[in-house]
Amino acid sequence: MKMLILFSSRDGQTKKIADFIATEAGQHEVCDVINVAQANQVTWQDYDRVLIAASIRYGHYAPEVDRCIADHLPLLQARASGFISVNLTARKADKNTPETNVYTRKFLEQSPWTPDRCLVVAGALRYPRYRWFDKVMIRLIMKMTGGETDTSKEYEYTDWQKVAEFAGEFVQITGKSLYK
Repeated sequence: MKMLILFSSRDGQTKKIADFIATEAGQHEVCDVINVAQANQVTWQDYDRVLIAASIRYGHYAPEVDRCIADHLPLLQARASGFISVNLTARKADKNTPETNVYTRKFLEQSPWTPDRCLVVAGALRYPRYRWFDKVMIRLIMKMTGGETDTSKEYEYTDWQKVAEFAGEFVQITGKSLYK
């Protein structure tokens, strides 16, 4: 078995999550981690399972995520697949499931793709790395939502145990095998 992990990351946390999953899943199978913007260069028949990990910025996933899904929908639907939504809203316990996270719920309702598994996990707040405008806007959003506002610090909210459990469960999916 071989797994493809496509990621869309703006500040690196989603890539870090994708790499972590590859390490966890790598105990069971070979994993490749590739930027979703390069999905057209993938030899899809090499993979029997696919994860797409995408981060939210200002309420939206990167356009490359939708483009990848549109371009490769039959290939995604034919394989065991999963979606990982990385967003700061998920730092709150009542907003970290596909049913309770507004971004993930909206994505799943509107997407033509139906992933077999879905994970919602909080990302990281990297104030010192942001451009001035992003720093001001994200600080304002965090202030309105009761989050961290000290722009001299970085905050990591990712629940790595939850990510590890998801990786372990995902490699156990037995349906949609291309080798039946």
